[in-house]
Amino acid sequence: MPADPTTCQSAPVLKERGQREVFCGLTGIIWLHRKMQDAFFLVVGSRTCAHLLQSAAGVMIFAEPRFGTAILEEKDLAGMADANQELDREVGRLLARRPDIRQLFLVGSCPSEVIKLDLARAAERLSIQHAPHVRVLNFSGSGIETTFTQGEDACLASMVPALPDTQARELLLVGALPDVVEDQALDLLAQMGIAPVRCLPARRAQDTPAIGPNTVFALTQPFLGDTHAALLRRGARHIPAPFPFGAEGTMLWLNAVAAEFGIAPDVVARVTAAPRARAEKSIAAAAATLRGKRVFFMPDSQLEVPLARFLTRECGMTAVEIGTPYLHSELHGPELALIAAGPTLSEGQDVDRQLDRVRAARPDLTVCGLGLANPLEAEGLATKWAIELVFTPVHFFEQAGDLAALFARPLRRRAALARQHPNFQEAAE
Repeated sequence: MPADPTTCQSAPVLKERGQREVFCGLTGIIWLHRKMQDAFFLVVGSRTCAHLLQSAAGVMIFAEPRFGTAILEEKDLAGMADANQELDREVGRLLARRPDIRQLFLVGSCPSEVIKLDLARAAERLSIQHAPHVRVLNFSGSGIETTFTQGEDACLASMVPALPDTQARELLLVGALPDVVEDQALDLLAQMGIAPVRCLPARRAQDTPAIGPNTVFALTQPFLGDTHAALLRRGARHIPAPFPFGAEGTMLWLNAVAAEFGIAPDVVARVTAAPRARAEKSIAAAAATLRGKRVFFMPDSQLEVPLARFLTRECGMTAVEIGTPYLHSELHGPELALIAAGPTLSEGQDVDRQLDRVRAARPDLTVCGLGLANPLEAEGLATKWAIELVFTPVHFFEQAGDLAALFARPLRRRAALARQHPNFQEAAE
């Protein structure tokens, strides 16, 4: 079917290949370790990696966290010590101290990749050594070629080859969601008559899903390209749909899943009537601030395309540019088909050139990384931290108003400052 020229589906994509300004994939551990309750994430890296995780996640005072760093010292980096022997020793100590661990992830970092430490082989060796009590897997969280949400993608993709086989026809929800949001999604699907439903990642190792040729899966996060490919290789089939952000996105996602299982549209409408009405009402409250405003997305979280669809279609904003680290046609295609033609689409980052375009456009709101927000605020531009959109529950109906409010808040704050301090806008500019 030819692309609709009135939408972004056929828009040219500006390929940016320059200096980037993003967090590394280790950041994903911060939400994954909370989701997977009997897993542990052991970063094989430097003290800088440890400081990043500690400063980003904070220190859990009343409970030992489920992540840590095996520090590569100078003698390891110089090849003066056998890093594999030291890693085996540290893993042994960890598992002896923490018998609750059922899954252990060895997470690669920039230092471990620079010295070519083979964590895949180490994971195989340690899995045999500690089986059947603990399964050891590995993935890369290195920031050399990744953005921060790819940490989750790499983690889930590493799990897929080890999933058990099944011939059962089942729905698999893919993507880490806060437990309360996942429960809401499962409840809606159960009311529609769709069961059983499995989740990847599961909260506990004993609930790890099986997969086979009769498995169909729906993504809840738009940055899971490698996981999508790994599931296809295992024979599962993807249900393409817009992502469940906002009332419209959630309805389209649910309708796509329902159609796959032969659920009549009137059943979906009946089940979703009340939560959809609540979502639309709460979105409208924030849309009063957002309507008619212009938004510019810097590439950061890979949430940019579905969020642009949500803001333009449900909140009345105009997108100036939609930048994203990677534009995956199969995952983002249903979203692009809903966004009206007009905004620039860009993939990758050349931060200086994109900042020039932001300054030339002077949008009402710029969605960007932490490192760019303060300088742009100093230039009089309102910003929204992209990373906040990953850490905050924003999926499905009950969170739709909160999602819209995240974008409305900086504009309301700026308006309040301008009322209280008449010279604020002039001084900022």
